[in-house]
Amino acid sequence: MSALYDLSSRAVRSLYEARIATPPVLDADVLFPGARRFVAAWPALRDEALALAAHLETVPRFHELMASQAEISANDGRDWRMFLLKAYGVEIAANMAACPRLAALVSSEPDVLSATLSFLAPHKHIPRHRGPFKGVLRFQLGLSVPLDEQGRPAAVLSLDDREYRIGDGDSLLWDDTYPHEVWNRSDAMRIALLLDVRRRGMPADMAVLSRLLIAAVGLAVRWRGAG
Repeated sequence: MSALYDLSSRAVRSLYEARIATPPVLDADVLFPGARRFVAAWPALRDEALALAAHLETVPRFHELMASQAEISANDGRDWRMFLLKAYGVEIAANMAACPRLAALVSSEPDVLSATLSFLAPHKHIPRHRGPFKGVLRFQLGLSVPLDEQGRPAAVLSLDDREYRIGDGDSLLWDDTYPHEVWNRSDAMRIALLLDVRRRGMPADMAVLSRLLIAAVGLAVRWRGAG
């Protein structure tokens, strides 16, 4: 299954790269105006995430949700746990109920296809990899990010060989089909909100293809019973 996932990911990525040329970091005001609402609510979203962190053993590791991601999730014996509220349009009712403020925002933004609270263990390294699909963009919001000795966010995102530090209340809209990796260079948990957002402004044929692919993945999620 992992080989099939890799092959299909490369094929889809190549198709989109031939038609869409945009930089790794994009303007959220243009492509995801709803970002402002999530940023404004970050203290309340942090509180909901910290409540979950008190019972972190109940939150699955990424590779427990998606076995094909074991190489980047189970690579070093340190946890990367993911609390999934929505997956390609399918809401997970119990998880939405556990985070009512975040759930209300997610439900009110139709461009948000997936929503996850990401818990990165101390000293966890997520190896260099690429996402499969330019039809969605990644929005990241720092909720509880430890600081290093210089007072900077200790969690580092290397995206297309450039480093980004997304601290508490900071956000970034980025294209995860570019090579990227993450380090938590601290002794504390890093918590971030990750949203997969429908890409706006694509050529018409790419927009149609994206709708079909998103619908297909959503059907697969429903078939697996995530909702």
